[in-house]
Amino acid sequence: MTRLEFNPSTQPTLGVEIELALVDANTMALCSKNAAILNRIPDEYADKIKPELMQCYVEINTDVCENVSHVEADLKPKLQTLSSVAAAENVQLYWSGTHPFSTWREQKITPNDRYMGLVNMLQDTARQLVTFGLHVHVGVNSGDKAIMICDRILRYLPVLLALSCNSPFWEGRVTGLHSWRSKVMEGLPTAGLPPLMRNWSEYVWLINHLIDTGYIESIREIWWDVRPHHAFGTVEVRICDIPGTLEDTLGLVALIQCLICHLSDEIDQGIYQRDSHPMLIRQNKWHASRYGINAQLVDSTSHDLKSVPQITEELVEGLLPMAEQLNCVPFLKHVLDMAHQPTWAQRQMDLLALTG
Repeated sequence: MTRLEFNPSTQPTLGVEIELALVDANTMALCSKNAAILNRIPDEYADKIKPELMQCYVEINTDVCENVSHVEADLKPKLQTLSSVAAAENVQLYWSGTHPFSTWREQKITPNDRYMGLVNMLQDTARQLVTFGLHVHVGVNSGDKAIMICDRILRYLPVLLALSCNSPFWEGRVTGLHSWRSKVMEGLPTAGLPPLMRNWSEYVWLINHLIDTGYIESIREIWWDVRPHHAFGTVEVRICDIPGTLEDTLGLVALIQCLICHLSDEIDQGIYQRDSHPMLIRQNKWHASRYGINAQLVDSTSHDLKSVPQITEELVEGLLPMAEQLNCVPFLKHVLDMAHQPTWAQRQMDLLALTG
């Protein structure tokens, strides 16, 4: 049995990963040029701008950051550099959770032993992963707390998805959903909403069971919407589509950091965890993926239906004291603007209706 030692974080540090598609500047179709682009990346960013499963997208990672302002300062020069070297290859960066018309069947796998192994094991469920998301790590101080936060944050995940929805199209079709990416991800055997887990030891038992019985080969094959990361000492929220701008990305980062820190304080203060029925969370996630900010979600306490803007307003108001502590108030308040504007998915659909 493998021991998983959680590497505790003394502060609620941030680490952000953004996945961006590479499109041909003339046709706007996906293009398999990550190798050519990454070969142009300066050495200072070589370990932070990385290939992904498909050759048509890349991942940009921040260093460990203290706050959202630090994340912004970290990402801007990396994005500027990436955009410049991509332009030299006649490639543009595309901020969307899926591509509107390029088909997954035409995309090339990045030649990497791990990626080839995943495709061999998962077949078309892996080949379809031409999707682009936002992953946010927040440092926590123990494995048990990481698991408790994963349990407590489940009820909030549909709101995060609703705010970030940016994938209405798939292979040239209007899917009818605001987040098709979330449905593609759910095709994986270890993705979607995680199970409730009581403590770190139960999580370690589960991972060892999945490996020992051949369901997964390593812990890296756990792709839940939220998961603990033992090596980084973080809780990683993975449910969000990549939004259409860096500004909206930073708003979501602020919301996630404040929320995880708030839940951490609840645990420290001994506040009882109100359980939400797993089906209610699935119901809310479905409605968020289908309707975005126009969804009506079930309040986890009253079981009444509430709009996403109403839930967001209540959530932001409750998190403002935490945002003061974390020096991210303007970023958190931007989430209110996001809740009262069309999602990026809706903007894509509106553009299609306008231009045909």
